[in-house]
Amino acid sequence: MEQATIRQIGQRKIAFSKVCCDGNELVYLKEVLESGWLTTAGKARALEQEFAKAVGARFACAVNSCTAALHLGLEALGVGPGDKVFVPTMTFTASAEVIRYMGADPIFLDVEYASCLLTPEILERAVERHPDVRTLVVVHFGGQAAPMLSADGDGILDICRRRGIRILEDAAHAFPTRCAGQMVGGIGDVTCFSFYANKTMTTGEGGMLTTNVEAIASRARIMRLHGIDREVWSRFTSSPASWEYDVVAPGYKYNMPDINAAIGLAQLERAQEMWERRQHCAEYYRERLADLPGVDLPPLHVPPEDHAWHLFTLVLRPEAKVGRNDVIPLLAERGVGTSVHYKPLHRMSYYRDRYQLNPADFPEAERTWEGCLSLPIYPSLTDDDLDYVCDCLWDILG
Repeated sequence: MEQATIRQIGQRKIAFSKVCCDGNELVYLKEVLESGWLTTAGKARALEQEFAKAVGARFACAVNSCTAALHLGLEALGVGPGDKVFVPTMTFTASAEVIRYMGADPIFLDVEYASCLLTPEILERAVERHPDVRTLVVVHFGGQAAPMLSADGDGILDICRRRGIRILEDAAHAFPTRCAGQMVGGIGDVTCFSFYANKTMTTGEGGMLTTNVEAIASRARIMRLHGIDREVWSRFTSSPASWEYDVVAPGYKYNMPDINAAIGLAQLERAQEMWERRQHCAEYYRERLADLPGVDLPPLHVPPEDHAWHLFTLVLRPEAKVGRNDVIPLLAERGVGTSVHYKPLHRMSYYRDRYQLNPADFPEAERTWEGCLSLPIYPSLTDDDLDYVCDCLWDILG
């Protein structure tokens, strides 16, 4: 494939991530401000209802971050001091830190090369080595679902159900994502989504816990606001208003304010449109970069339309003309923002030292980490922008 002529270095500025807020965000924010009730109220409830419908879950609980959702999910599942929890090493630290919040210990797992996904085979080997583990945090990396369900043999869900392992799905990257035709959000016991500013939909800061289990939803709702048995809004808007409430557990301060939920409602309305643009970006990259020497594109184990495309992460192999750490500043000189997802957790000093982790025990994560590079992928990228990113990559690596 011939590379195109590169425009003048530094001529373009293409951010790695850019928020798209050109729907009803200002309309709904104005409604909240005019209502005089800025914290958790009607907008948060509406977002919960609409999001639950979107992912096919019975219950949804809006919170102030995906980390909060993960913490509440593990708490509702009964994880406690001395327990062990499986978690993949290629993920953001939140997936593991919440395990430590509970006084439990993470058991780190390797992942499939380039996709960064946990596989049934990896999980089966881990269960044989650690038969006492009863909880799994599974990460749907980059917007692609881990193989929870499978038509050919056991999926992750089958293994966990057979072994009595509870499943918390970290879906911070995975809205809207499907697994075997089913929306991620109601497959495992608990699913946790991120609405951080760079995610596929945002509330600025925020997250959502979804589940089909009423007891889990009820526990999460109580624990997200100090362990109080009645929400403030319901106490003051009931007829007659009642100040009375009880504290039934030592909870947390994890509720989502209506200001954030207002943004989320507007984002959710345009989720399909924004996904279509990200898919277009992904298809563009896959076509233009298919023959780029020394590079592996993100593997697809699902139809493209089942992928949320939060990330487009390629891997530079050792034989690439320029290494990953040198490609990043060369792209930055040309005005192209990039990122790395992720430095694996077994290399982070806290986990490495506390659990005496050896990189040799995570060979596929190591292969991926040494060359992984995430490209810009968001709805407002034009074809001209995408062309420029690809031209720069061909100029550097071709």
